Amino acid sequence: MDILNTVRGWIGALVAVFLAVIPLALVIQVLFGGVANFGTSNVVSNLVGMLDTVASKGLVGLIALFIIVYLFRFLNLRSA
Repeated sequence: MDILNTVRGWIGALVAVFLAVIPLALVIQVLFGGVANFGTSNVVSNLVGMLDTVASKGLVGLIALFIIVYLFRFLNLRSA
């Protein structure tokens, strides 16, 4: 069980890093525009496209959005 807790800790740390990088990438791209692409992706257009996809699905998209927000809050509460 100790190995499982270690792996769970690594995954939690990796998710925390990604959750910290995404807002940073958004702010940098909004401030500097298209010059600040991260690799080959445009962070702002990807986020807008994802939100448009969720919004176009109606009630199912709203339920999926609530589930995603719940999972992020659950992960943040467990890591604190």
